[in-house]
Amino acid sequence: MKTLTVGDLTWVDIVQPTKETAEYLAEQYNFHPMDLEDSLSVRQLAKIEEYPKYLFIVFHFQTYEKMTRISTRKQWSVFVGDNFLITLHPAELKTTDDVFRECGLNAEIRQDYMGHGAGYLLYQILDRAVDSYFPVLDKIASLLSDIEDSVFNEQIEAAEELSTLRRDIVTQRRVMFPTRTLLIELENKLKRFAKIDLTIYYSDLMDHINKICEALDESRETIEIYKDADYLLSSYRANRGIRLQTVMLTIVLPLLALFGLVFTYVTLRGIDVSSPQIFPIVLVIAVVIIGGILFAFRRRRLI
Repeated sequence: MKTLTVGDLTWVDIVQPTKETAEYLAEQYNFHPMDLEDSLSVRQLAKIEEYPKYLFIVFHFQTYEKMTRISTRKQWSVFVGDNFLITLHPAELKTTDDVFRECGLNAEIRQDYMGHGAGYLLYQILDRAVDSYFPVLDKIASLLSDIEDSVFNEQIEAAEELSTLRRDIVTQRRVMFPTRTLLIELENKLKRFAKIDLTIYYSDLMDHINKICEALDESRETIEIYKDADYLLSSYRANRGIRLQTVMLTIVLPLLALFGLVFTYVTLRGIDVSSPQIFPIVLVIAVVIIGGILFAFRRRRLI
């Protein structure tokens, strides 16, 4: 638990909140027990709970595991009042730590961020969190470019890469789209906790998050196109393999039947199998059969 105070505003930043944390907040600030319980949970939906003296807000953010290449959704919570801002978050949320550290080290930044009320301070944290998301979009765009090359390369199986990136994009959408809805609702409710008009600031914030959501929509549409293309190309390659196997079997089976009949005939006639007259006849018949089969397949465009 870390605290900063400027004027009448105190920012309490809590990393990895526990039951003891909830008990302390209940004693010091008299928050609703259900809100404190939700702040410790990891499965809450993004939401705003409004009370006469404070707001309770649940946000989400994503973390990316480099080893598994999978993003997961995590939760952080905020209590906003007239003279306090309390943030509760897991250690992975680096943007809040960065803002707190900058405020602690630089008096000018501290005064700028915290001198206009808790609502403006929360805006600064949210703005930093949203801006930190743009490198994630760049990474997704880069992976989409790589997958495009893989999908149209017959030597590479792209299904696993497609599924992994598709899952990642779904997770990003589950974070950002509810956050956009939440921020639209939050702007009006947060005004009473700010000493300045937040309209222009939130307009800029909403512009950024709208661009992020549009980019995620475009990425989802692109990955669906690649998925369909990969399915069609995989089906085509599989059908081509089946056609080639069919051609080979169609050629081999008649030859086996031919050789069996010739061997039976010469055996019953008592003809020497090693006779020089036998091989040319069998060879001519085999060539005629193979040529006829290939000609028939070619006319039907099966090969």
